Amino acid sequence: MKFPSELRYSRNDEWIRVEGDSASVGITDYAQDQLSDIVYVDYSAAPGASVKQGNGFGTVESVKAAADIYMPVDGEVVEVNKSLQTKPEGINGDPYGSWLIKIKVSNASQVDALLDAAAYEKFCKERQA
Repeated sequence: MKFPSELRYSRNDEWIRVEGDSASVGITDYAQDQLSDIVYVDYSAAPGASVKQGNGFGTVESVKAAADIYMPVDGEVVEVNKSLQTKPEGINGDPYGSWLIKIKVSNASQVDALLDAAAYEKFCKERQA
């Protein structure tokens, strides 16, 4: 399982890659492994929408279960990855290359409060124990 050090992680298994005041958000390798084969992605937030930390912005469905996807930080939706709606299995093949949503971050201090790679890896191992 991969835990890229340049990302931050939520306890809901989302990752965020911040570049300036913008960020890409996706689900982690741990999340896609737990879900198994992802077959569907749906977005409840559209470009231009304001999203709050902890609120859902979509759903991923797999052959095993459906899971809501939550915002790790406050922001404004800039883009959703529509290609995942036709090829959702891309998340299983490359969870950190398959971003779900891009946002303009409105509260940068929230990023600092997220887990770093080592803390998220420890969190995942504790859940598996």
